[in-house]
Amino acid sequence: MNVSIAEAKAKLSELISRAQAGEEIVLTRHGKIAARLVPPLGENLLPRIGALKGKIWIADDFDELGPEWDEYVK
Repeated sequence: MNVSIAEAKAKLSELISRAQAGEEIVLTRHGKIAARLVPPLGENLLPRIGALKGKIWIADDFDELGPEWDEYVK
């Protein structure tokens, strides 16, 4: 839906409700796109802290260098 900025000022609350319902609103100034009101992102898109607990395993010696690195560590 395209809406002029002047019209958007008068109907901002309605436009926000429509965007929350999933509609994309394009705001125009002199017929050119100036901004977009887009639906909010889903609430569960970001991973939660601890979501991979018990699913990742790191070896006890993962940070120990093998003998092939001896000459580089000197």
